[in-house]
Amino acid sequence: MKHIVRKAYWNYEKEEIWLNEMSAKGMSLTDYSWCRYVFTETSNNEYVYRIELLEHLPTHAESISYLKFLEENGVECVATYMRWIFLRKKSSEGAFDIYSDIESKIKHYKRINVLWNTMMAMGFTVGLFNIIIGLINLNIFNQMAYFSVVNLILGGFLVVLGLLFLKLGSPVRKKIKGLQQEKAIRE
Repeated sequence: MKHIVRKAYWNYEKEEIWLNEMSAKGMSLTDYSWCRYVFTETSNNEYVYRIELLEHLPTHAESISYLKFLEENGVECVATYMRWIFLRKKSSEGAFDIYSDIESKIKHYKRINVLWNTMMAMGFTVGLFNIIIGLINLNIFNQMAYFSVVNLILGGFLVVLGLLFLKLGSPVRKKIKGLQQEKAIRE
């Protein structure tokens, strides 16, 4: 039987934990699109799930090669969303970790950090641009006050969104720093 769950996550690690909890309840992920998870009923703990952000889109040659490599090693790509991939492996086949070394973990977190930083920069840039346009129009063209207010509100919203992405990226930056320190200690 098919079950659809609508849920939003900003932290892929928490999302991964939730998917594995669902698997423990006998629900296996079969598809994903923005905030929409599709599950089918299976035996409890049949799969272990991992989520990864690829360097390129899943249709890129390097990504296709990587996904084929995973498939040859018993890992199934259940769903893709933009550059995010949802992977699973049969629990009976043992532990399932995508990254076995610190350097590859750091690279993955850096990809996620670049994503958050890009979203933050876009929010700030477009937001401040709208605020400036709104203030200029308000001072020069008093008859265009409606559009100025719209620019100011939109700009304020986008700046707040940029701050949200700054906050969302903070734990990722801390993990990168911690992994880099651990790497330095081991070397």
